[in-house]
Amino acid sequence: MHEHEYAEHCEEIRTHQDIVDRVKPEMPDEESLYDLAELFKVFGDTTRIRILYVLFEEEMCVCDIAELLNMSQSAISHQLRILKQSRLVRNRREGKTIYYFLADDHVRTIIGQGMEHIEE
Repeated sequence: MHEHEYAEHCEEIRTHQDIVDRVKPEMPDEESLYDLAELFKVFGDTTRIRILYVLFEEEMCVCDIAELLNMSQSAISHQLRILKQSRLVRNRREGKTIYYFLADDHVRTIIGQGMEHIEE
């Protein structure tokens, strides 16, 4: 093993059954864990993070987001569809204009906590 590699091994091959028994009932079902992993995949794209961060500040239409991020409207629309499908953004119509905004305070918290974490 190289110096920078590290492998964790139990001293003995036995579990701490009391800990396993205490934690096991707290584990969400596999479908919930899958859905959570899929949600975090959505955050794994820089463009989507940029859009979410813009919407963290203000609701905007596609044209304004595209202008602010110096991207095409079609690229922004594509990413907004993904964000909407993941229930991270919602929209409202005002006349002919559709405004996008963060779906709820959970999204605001995730973005805010993520920024705090990387700035520590």
